[in-house]
Amino acid sequence: MTYCVAIKVNDGLVFTSDTRTSAGVDDVRTYNKMHVFEYPGERVFVLMSAGNLATTQSVLTQIRRDLAAPVVPMSLMLAKHMYDAAEYVGSLSVNAQKGVSQQSQFGGVDLRATLILGGQIAGEEPALYMIYPEGNCIASSPEMPYLQIGENKYGKPILDRIIHEDTSLEDAARCALVSLDSTMRSNISVGPPLDLSIIRTDGMQIDQKLRLDLDTPFYASLKESWARNIAAIFTNLPRFEWESEVSPQQDMLIDEIKPDQPPVRRIV
Repeated sequence: MTYCVAIKVNDGLVFTSDTRTSAGVDDVRTYNKMHVFEYPGERVFVLMSAGNLATTQSVLTQIRRDLAAPVVPMSLMLAKHMYDAAEYVGSLSVNAQKGVSQQSQFGGVDLRATLILGGQIAGEEPALYMIYPEGNCIASSPEMPYLQIGENKYGKPILDRIIHEDTSLEDAARCALVSLDSTMRSNISVGPPLDLSIIRTDGMQIDQKLRLDLDTPFYASLKESWARNIAAIFTNLPRFEWESEVSPQQDMLIDEIKPDQPPVRRIV
């Protein structure tokens, strides 16, 4: 399993992914799930993948072959719009699934791969597309400014609460990393190291690219700060009525008064 999230805000795009591909008791493996195709000043793409690794590898290989070929009907360099690029990658994914299926000697293997393609082509706004195994795609929107693939349920709540189109790139990046951290705490099949890439609007290149492990100082500090502040906020949540120090149900009532004794009180 995997978890990848891409966020689109006014200032640009944020991409984060884990690298774990298996998490058996004695078999933990990693694989790069974030792939950058960068042509500074002209266009930049980030492709993230979840699903069958053979299908993903076939798609990446064909993308690189088309980019290197002198004459091809379509490539990431020839795409006039981000939507065209997404459709192109979707067609490669469908063809790859067919090819892997024909070569496989085993039946019942899930060959599907879901992809996120994001980036910017000069003259257009940055864009994000989720590409389904069937080859069709959907774009992010102001109402849904982020896209997730893989094990997405654990990291979704923080995105819903924090991310909107006016969120800064840095806050979006922190939110994406917290989303990944929440997922890793609940699912062992998602794990470090984590990859983070940022594209600023009209920058036409990767502005920041990081690989973060559990002992990377920034990520370790982020994890510790998030856990500590969540615990602090939780302890300050409103109390139930019966937890109050003094409430109508906990008034101190005087049962009887004797001249030579202090009042006897009963809590009800």
